[in-house]
Amino acid sequence: MDTNHLDKQNFFDLGNLDSLRQSALKSDASSDASKDALKQAAAQFESIFTQMLLKSMRKANDAFEDKNSPFNSSGVKFFEEMHDQQLSVELSSNGSLGLADLIVQQLSPDGKNFTPGSVLRSVDNFTSDKRASGVSNDSLTNKNDIATNPSDKNEGPFDDAESFISTVWEHAKSAAEKIGLNPAVMVAQAALETGWGKHIINKADGSSSNNLFNIKSDRSWDGAKASKVTLEFEQGMPVKKQASFRAYDSIKDSVNDFVDFLNENPRYQEALDNTAKPAAFLDSLQKAGYATDPNYADKIKQVLNRADLKSLAATLVRQGVN
Repeated sequence: MDTNHLDKQNFFDLGNLDSLRQSALKSDASSDASKDALKQAAAQFESIFTQMLLKSMRKANDAFEDKNSPFNSSGVKFFEEMHDQQLSVELSSNGSLGLADLIVQQLSPDGKNFTPGSVLRSVDNFTSDKRASGVSNDSLTNKNDIATNPSDKNEGPFDDAESFISTVWEHAKSAAEKIGLNPAVMVAQAALETGWGKHIINKADGSSSNNLFNIKSDRSWDGAKASKVTLEFEQGMPVKKQASFRAYDSIKDSVNDFVDFLNENPRYQEALDNTAKPAAFLDSLQKAGYATDPNYADKIKQVLNRADLKSLAATLVRQGVN
């Protein structure tokens, strides 16, 4: 994003943010004026954030300063603050941090190719999807038209949690049996990773990667790939990263590769040893570094323990979906 044309002396004028907001509201969301207002607001936010970051760094260094030093006077601090303000302007103008670009990607109407990792793995996706689709416990347990033939169902996009569960279950059942895992655990993990199938990563051509477990592609992967901007946790802090993920021809391939991925990586041996105990399996998976989210295992457990998933899983078992 090119922000060099922006008026730098307005970057610290908080009142100007409101004028930009008004400009965006008066314009059509897809108009050039609205997009330009969004870019300017994002650039100002990045500049203000950068200034706060630099100020915190200066403050953290106070403990090491010599109080009697001539370089520790109020005059020096005044010019340091001016320098930091200018530095924050330059950093945001050059896009060094990339925060403005991230904001534009998230808020622009055409920013569909961006999904933060924290959103992908938010347990709230289940609640919002359930409410939006009107799925109730009764509708899940009393559903009689669940397809039992894989060829009778479309593999996404998924309209609601019920269609996601019933579709993934048929593949997860056979794959989970290979490692002695309850298929509900696999479905719950896939649900958390993809927001019940609504945030499956797309390939460059717009088609689905069918990657239900967000397994990244490394040098050992020679199949198709899909690139995605995501938020990962490093030392407890979210960090924006461009990552490459595996892409599959079908959901069945994704589920089977997940099992193969665990079997082929020694670091997941403890998890494989605990497949009979879902909670221990998930804890071991997180311990081995499957995901950077510090609450990853707990989030899957929350999904797994919901009555909705349990009810439909019981129905599928009774109907012998396999």
